[in-house]
Amino acid sequence: MKTINLQRTESLLMELIPEALSNLVDSRINSLPITAVNCKNGKYDAIVYFDGSDYDKNEIKEIISLLNKANGRLKTHILASTGWYKCPNFTFLNDTSLEKSKNIEALFAQIRKTKSEEE
Repeated sequence: MKTINLQRTESLLMELIPEALSNLVDSRINSLPITAVNCKNGKYDAIVYFDGSDYDKNEIKEIISLLNKANGRLKTHILASTGWYKCPNFTFLNDTSLEKSKNIEALFAQIRKTKSEEE
């Protein structure tokens, strides 16, 4: 179970990371939707999930590369906004939970269809 302080940190990062990204010039990442932030080891490491459902695998690799290059600017913005002494190291991952939920919904629809055909 996460502590309240860790949840607050994650919530604050959920607000600040898109704000910091919007200040960047590159149009591929400045409007990228951030879906979740998961902090590990206190505030030392954070996994940032983004919605990459509109992109193919090569574009997602490129976006992750761009985000890694912008990591320093993100940290600078977050440190300036919060007054923290240290900012977490960010790891960026594509959030596939939306695709998985669509697949599950499709399976449920298929089950409903087969059950209605049996009746």
